[in-house]
Parts: sequence; C-alpha cells; structure tokens
Amino acid sequence: MNKRQSRIFAIAATAISALVFLGLTLDSHRQFGKLTNAEAITPAVTLGKDVWHNNNCINCHTLFGEGAYYAPDLTKITQLRGEAYLTAYLKDPSKFYDEKRHRRLMPKQDLSDEDIKGLIAFLDWVSKVDNQGWPPRPILVTGAALPGGDRSAEQQTDPTRTQSSGVGEAPPGARPVTGAEDPIALGERLFRSVTPACTACHSTAPGVNMAGPSLAGLSARTQELLASGQYKGKASDLASYVRESITSPSAHLVPGPMYSADGTSFMPTTYEKDLKPEQIDQLTAYLMSLK
Repeated sequence: MNKRQSRIFAIAATAISALVFLGLTLDSHRQFGKLTNAEAITPAVTLGKDVWHNNNCINCHTLFGEGAYYAPDLTKITQLRGEAYLTAYLKDPSKFYDEKRHRRLMPKQDLSDEDIKGLIAFLDWVSKVDNQGWPPRPILVTGAALPGGDRSAEQQTDPTRTQSSGVGEAPPGARPVTGAEDPIALGERLFRSVTPACTACHSTAPGVNMAGPSLAGLSARTQELLASGQYKGKASDLASYVRESITSPSAHLVPGPMYSADGTSFMPTTYEKDLKPEQIDQLTAYLMSLK
C-alpha cells in the first residue's frame, strides 16, 4: 500500500467512523423520551430530584451505576423496597442500624413529609427508566457484607469461639446441606442469591437482628406463635406460615418499628411474582430447617 492509498484508507475509515458515531448519537436522542420515561415526570418527581441534589445523595449513593459507591445503588430501590419502608427509613435511618456493628451509617436529613414523598417519587421514576440492563446487578448492602453477620452475638464477642484457621464457627441456625436436588440446599442457595437477597435483611444466627429479625430458631418460634393466639394471618401450620411470610409479608406483622409501619411490612412483596412456585417451595423448605 503506497502513501496515496494509505491516505485514502485513513480518510475513508475516519469518515465511516464519524457517520456511525453521528448515526448512533441521533438514534439515542430520538429515543430519549421513551428510554427516560419522560412522560412520567411530575412535579413530585422534579421536587424529589431537587431534594436528591440539595442533600448531595450522590456523595454516597449511585444511580445507574454512577456515584460514590459508598452506599447502595438506588436505581431500582423502589422495586426492591416498598414506599412504607423508604418513608420510615428516610424519617430516621438510625432505627434500622446498630451503630456498634455498622460502619456505614446514613445521616438523618430531617426531611419534611413532602420532601420524602417527592424523593420516593423521583426514585420510582428512576427505577422505570430503561437503563438497558445497567448496572447488571444492583449494589446492595447485604448481611453477607457485614463482618460476623452470620455468627451469633456470643460468637462475635467471644474470640475463643473462632477456629485457629481464622474462620468462625458455623452459625447455630445453619445446617450443612448437600445434594444438587435437595430442596433445602436449593432453598439455601435462593436465600443468598435471590434479588433482593434474604441475607440483605436477615441473619441465621441467634441474637443478630438486622433490617429484619434473625431467622435462627424460626421453626420453634413459629410453632409457639401459632399456638399463642397472637397470630393474625391465615396460616395453620409451619409450612403455610413460612410461605405466607414470603408471599404476603403483611399478613402478620412482627413487632418492632424496624419491621413495619402503619400496618404494612417493610419486607419486599416481589417474591411471589419473581419466584416460581417450586422456588418458593425450596425457600420454604430451607427456612423450615432453621430449628
């Protein structure tokens, strides 16, 4: 290839690349209204956006994978957490975390009720933007990310309960399960991998309450609850109670301001829709095994 041919090739390649880039840019602008859910921008959404910026939420959180990566990505937060939870959390985040165990604590912003409603409306609008699969997985604060989150309070405070290898003893509520088709093993896998992961809020170790109550001893506690007369749901036995807790978490409310408000549980209501019936059966089998 001589100099003249090289020059022509370079000019042609540059022109083609420019045309492709220009075409992609125009196509993106053409779809902005559809992709950004622009028709759903209401005054409440605009107010929420102002609240987001005025309180520098981006300094800790991320949207669409962009931000500080210090606190959870909130792109799909309204689909993972309901309005009741978000409202209670924004009013006083300190009720949901133990300062002695958690290093990353959200400050109380003293937002008005109107600001909170606006911020939730903004985040709900964000969750419905077509982000074309980005980020591929939400950045969540999970129980697995908390040091000692799978160990009992006694194990966390007593160094002699740690093995010489440096790995802590298995949590009292956990039981080793094997077998690819064992429903308990499959349920345990779901417990840790479903979105949002159950470990984001629940521990299987006694005395370790996080955003949700510890599930250690769930089987025995449920039997006591069903026999106590204090149960408000429709379940008649352990299996139906666990299933009800997964699919209809507000049927019976666990006492405590961290777990519910105004008769609505903070637990996500998406599992019944997102999980197949057999997966709910497997998750139920695992939770029933927590004696």
